[in-house]
Formats: sequence, C-alpha cells, structure tokens
Amino acid sequence: MHIIPQKRIYIWIGVTIVAVSVALVAFFGLRLGIDFTGGSLMEVRYTTVPDRTTIEAAITPLGLDGFSLRQSSTDEGSGYLVSTRDLTEQERAGLAEALTALGEGGEVSRFTSVGPVIGAELADKAVWAIGAVLLLIIFYVAFAFAGIGYPVSSWMYGFIAIGVLAHDIVVPLAAMSLLGFFMGAEVDILFVTALLTILGFSVNDTIVIFDRVREKLKENRTEHRKKVAVVGAMPREEVTYTLNRSFGELVNEAITETLARSINTSLTVLLALGALYFFGGEVTQVFVLILGVGVLAGAYSSIFIASPLLVAYEQWQAKKVTK
Repeated sequence: MHIIPQKRIYIWIGVTIVAVSVALVAFFGLRLGIDFTGGSLMEVRYTTVPDRTTIEAAITPLGLDGFSLRQSSTDEGSGYLVSTRDLTEQERAGLAEALTALGEGGEVSRFTSVGPVIGAELADKAVWAIGAVLLLIIFYVAFAFAGIGYPVSSWMYGFIAIGVLAHDIVVPLAAMSLLGFFMGAEVDILFVTALLTILGFSVNDTIVIFDRVREKLKENRTEHRKKVAVVGAMPREEVTYTLNRSFGELVNEAITETLARSINTSLTVLLALGALYFFGGEVTQVFVLILGVGVLAGAYSSIFIASPLLVAYEQWQAKKVTK
C-alpha cells in the first residue's frame, strides 16, 4: 500500500475526525454517572413493564429534580434504571413504593448510593490512572527504541505514540456523548476501564509497526566510526549512520508488512465484542460499543496517522537541518 506517499490525506482525515469528535463532545456533553457525581441508582424490574412516560409521570411529583431514566433488561427480567441525587431513607422508600406499583410484579432489584466525596475521589483517580498510563508508555517506548536515534530520536517514537492516542480517546468520548444524548448512557467506572483498554490495545498496535520500522532501519543503514579528539582526555569514538534507502520508503514497507496483522487482530477483537454485545447482558452493551469504537479508531491511527507523522517529522527535521 502507498500510505506514506499519501500521508497528508490520512493525517488530515485524522485531524478532521478529532475536530468533529471534540465538537460533538462540546455540543452534547457527557452524562456523568453516580460513580463521579454521587447520587443514588435504583433498578426496578417488572413482569409487565410499563412505558417510559408512565415511569416519568410517577417520579416527577416526588421532587427528585435532575433524575435520569433508562431501560434495563437481563435474564432475570426487564425494567428501568433510575439515577437521582443522593436520597434519604424516606425518599428512597417513597420512590420504591411509587415505582413498584406501576406494573405487574414490580420489585426493586438493586439500590446503590454513592456520596459526592467518593464520586469526586473516583473522578480524580480516573484522571490520574489515564495520566500515569500515558507517561509510562512514553518511557517504555523511548527505552525500547533507545538503539535507534537516527534519523528520528527514540523519544519521538514515544511522543508520537502518545499523540495519536489523543485521537483514540476523543473518538470514544464522542461516541459516549452521542449515546448519552440519545440513549441516556452515563459515564461510569466501566467507561474508564474501556478507555484504558483502548489505550493499551492501540499503543500495542502502534508499537508493532514502529518495531518493524526499527528492524528496517537496522537492515538498511551503514555505520560510520571515527575517532574524535577531546582536549585533556582520551579520544572518543563517534558512531554515525546513513540510510541506504529513504526513511519514508522504509516506513511504508514496514506498514505494508504489518498491515494484515493489524487488520486481523482488530477484526478478531470486533468479532468477540459483537458476540458479547448480542449475547451478553444489557449492562455491558455500552462498554462493548465504546470498546468497538475505540478498536476501530486505534486501528486507523496506528496505520494511517502514527507512521505518517513519523515520516512527516523526519522530513521537517531534514529541511530544518538543510536550512
């Protein structure tokens, strides 16, 4: 494939995707679940499930402003999940009584309450977890590519790998924003788990391609050694390299050789996620959708953004040195 010769097109497609995703998140926002905001979550199941309008009409007179409602379905029955602010015992009993009376076989199957302090702590820990993962990835990639400093510094491999992860994070955020607006899906700890999984999967795919680039560089370079005089000390040996083929050509060849592996890996994961979505419980459906979106975004960024950015940086650096 001629990905590197068309690198500007693919990079601009990635930039467009990021811009549209950021715009969607800014316009629709994210519905934070009680894991981060604090509050109460009640699940009510029915033998005969009432319609959504009936449920909303029953909750409104209770004065629970800002509640959210979404349907739930498991092997044990169907019903609704009601998210509210933190409830007193009296309010909880009143809500349970009002909801269970609406349909045949109504019963409260689950009730969870999270205080605002715990919610804020979970939000902070989620941010720190993602930040720590990104920092560790930079150091790992820089260490792994320490033997390759020409024509691109080993640190740049790490920074580019992290840079494209911004694409892989923003796209699932946009998908979650749309799911929250149209389906009432809320950002919870499971969503953070999905983001961390996407980070690991995407950077693994990127590193596989970069590792093949490293092999190509070692196979197609000529080593030059010379003694350099140092005042007041023993002469030191300086090692430099020149490439027998252009850097862009080597990167494009590395992408071509790993393309089938990247596509097959992504398809395998998507097949597993598809089975989990259709045959798993409704509780994990949003998690599966976000993972699927992240896998697709990660596959695109690893193949069509990370490596082209590597070549674009090398060409920019070469022009700067020439000037």
